[in-house]
This record gives sequence, C-alpha cells and structure tokens, in this order.
Amino acid sequence: MADNKNKDINLQPQAIEAEEAVLGSMMIDEDATNRAITLLGSSHYFYKDSHKKIFDAMLSLSSKSSPIDTVSVSDELKKAKALKSVGGLYYLTGLVDKVPTSANVEVYASIVKEKGILRDLISASHEISKKAFDEGDAVGSILDEAEQSIFNLTEQKDTKIYSHIEPILADTVKRLEGIAANPGGVIGVPSGIIDLDKVTSGFQKSDLIIIAGRPAMGKTALALSIARNAALENNSPVAIFSLEMSSDQLGTRLLSSEAKIDQSEARSGRLATSKWKNINIASGKLAQAPLYIDDTPALSILDLRSRARRLKRERGIELIVVDYLQLMQGPKTENRQYEISSITQSLKALAKELDIPIIALSQLSRAVESRTDKRPQLSDLRESGAIEQDADVVIFLYRPYVYNEKDEEKGLAFLIVAKQRNGPTKTVRATFVDAYTRFENYSDFFESNDMSQ
Repeated sequence: MADNKNKDINLQPQAIEAEEAVLGSMMIDEDATNRAITLLGSSHYFYKDSHKKIFDAMLSLSSKSSPIDTVSVSDELKKAKALKSVGGLYYLTGLVDKVPTSANVEVYASIVKEKGILRDLISASHEISKKAFDEGDAVGSILDEAEQSIFNLTEQKDTKIYSHIEPILADTVKRLEGIAANPGGVIGVPSGIIDLDKVTSGFQKSDLIIIAGRPAMGKTALALSIARNAALENNSPVAIFSLEMSSDQLGTRLLSSEAKIDQSEARSGRLATSKWKNINIASGKLAQAPLYIDDTPALSILDLRSRARRLKRERGIELIVVDYLQLMQGPKTENRQYEISSITQSLKALAKELDIPIIALSQLSRAVESRTDKRPQLSDLRESGAIEQDADVVIFLYRPYVYNEKDEEKGLAFLIVAKQRNGPTKTVRATFVDAYTRFENYSDFFESNDMSQ
C-alpha cells in the first residue's frame, strides 16, 4: 500500500530541470531575477523542497536589494540553517552550470508555475472528492467551494501573482504617480455623477458599495444610471443582478432613460411618432453596451457568486450591481441579521476575489419615517451592524420631495456619503428626472432648464 502511495506522489506533475534553470538563471542575471520573481511571486510552485528554500533565500536577498549569486545565496541559506539540507555551495554552483541561457528564464518559470498549478488542481480535486463522499455539507456549499478553487487556479494561470513586496511597491508607486498626474481625477469606475466622483474618485476595485434609501427614493434608477454610464461612457462591462424587477422592466427603464421619453407614455403605447427616432437611436447605443442582466428572483448568494465568476471569466466584468440586498437568500437560519451578515460578508469577499467594485442596494428601516429630519443615518440600515461593518462605502439616497411636495425641490436629490473607508464623508447634490427615471448632474439639469426657458 505504501509503495502505491509513493508511486502516486512520484507521478505528480513536476519539472525539476526547469526549476534548476530558474534558480541558476537568477544567480547569474539580475534581470532574470526580477522576471522570475514577477512571474512566480513565491516558492509555492516549486516541487522540490530544497528548491523552495533556495528561492525563499533569493526573495529575502531581493527584498534587501542585495545581489543574488552563489556566494550571497549560500550565506543567506547558512543564516537560515538550510544550506546543508539543500546540498551546500556545491549544489548551488551546479545550478549555475546547468543553465542553458538566462534569457529564457520566463519560459522556465512558466513551466514551473504550470506544473505547480496542476499539482494544486490534483490537491483541490482530492479535497472536493472527499467532501462529496463524506456527504456532510450541502451540495450547494460543495459546488461553491469547488468552483472557487477552480476559479482561483484559473486566475493563477491567467495573471501574474505579485506576492513579493518588491513588485507590489513598484505597482503602488506607479499608481500614486498616476493619481499625482491627475489630482482629484477618477481612478475607479465612474458613477457619472461628477460631484459624487469627486468624493469617491470613482468606485474602487474590491470595494463593497451600499446604496440605501427608503422606498420610492429611486435606488434602482440611480443604480441603472451608474451602470449605464460605466458601460456606455467608460466602456466597463457591467453585470446587473435584478432580484426585484424583470429584464423587460429594466429594459424599458434603460430605454426610456436613454431616449429621454416618459415611461408612462412608453408603457401605455401613447408615443408620438417623432419619439420613435429617439427610441431607435437609444436602442442602438444600448445594444452595443457591455451590459449583462440576470433577473433570477430570490437568487442565493452561492448562485450569485457562481454566475459572477463566470461573467468575470467570460466577459471581463468590471462592476456588479445587486438590486437588492434584502431579497437575496443566505444560509438557512431563523436569525435574519445573521443571514444578512453572511450575505454582505460574501459580497465583500467576492468583490475582493474578482478585484472589482460591487454595488448592492439596500432598504432602510421605518425609523426614518418617525423623525422630523428624514435624512438617513447609518443606524437606519436594516440589520445595520453587519451592512455597515462589511461595506467600504455607504451612500444614502434622499429626495426631500418624497416627503414634502414642494415644486422647487421636485428634482433635487441628495447623495449622502455616510461612510467611506478610504476617503471623506460628504453630501452632494444630483438631479432626479422622474419622467425618465434618470439621475443627472445637478448643474447639468438646471443649466439645461435655464436654456429652455
């Protein structure tokens, strides 16, 4: 039995010669060192334990900007009391002698990485099979874990993993230089509301953004306005998970908003002939937009994660919109607060996993209605503890006209940035055009109104 086990281990994918070539190249060529570290990131992909130790020693030297050669690596291994176990200086010298050419280090490193991923795949498959045989977990949970494991391996193959500090710092400096060259500019996915983008700098990768408001405030309209702007104006692929409205209803909203026609006229069929031209133009524009809609009702968080991963893989989505949070299904529990907490934690984890912003709409509690000042507060979030804790950004949508029908306030909307983990909190104005269910920049709306008078 032991022989079979050892045989199985020996049959695992490996490329010892490629590992030797990577390590040897790094000890004779500084550029090869940088390229290998960038592609591999850590010693995880090496099969041979001694090679893992040698690569770790090289990472340590690189982090201190020390030269990497047989002497320095030997000394670093000696400090870690690992020189003897890897074969001593003689073995390191032999690695250098075996290098065909350091110019091909990325080819060697790619082979090492590929074999490592195959071993990870075998390991993940064993874990998944074990869970399936045990029958201890729900099928949905096992499928989600299996899909996440495979997705993570796919990401490893398709992207460079910058786990070493040197390339991470290089990326950070480059990003900061970009920000400095465009101070106050948008560095994330823009909302299309200029004053909001000035506060947030756009929606940032891996952030969970909560947009909350009482019924009839226009949460869906705001989310669609943001999705439309991201897809049409910024060419960012957007996925909308609509648990409340059907795809037909969303299509009608998007079309009337883009064509600037009254929704009630469109639904009743009382459209003037002249407005059909606007519809055709708007339809043509929207048809070319990278917008993807899933209107599955009562979608579970497990299903949403699965579909989001597929959209990321196949369509390269850069923004997800969920309408809305309280309609999602989480783990079965009698404690609603725990269920919502599980959902928000999963959404935040998904945003980080896919490295994109996720916008989730949320209802507010009725406590707002009992106050004289109807402006929302963080404590008004339903199951507020979990939502507030997991969200990176919380934006409240507040329209005074809903409570006090004064003509001068009819189009006025406040976007209250009540929480921003990496930025300021502030209230900005926008305009809600009720007939088109569309949000616009506050100044744009009033300037256009002034011009029409």
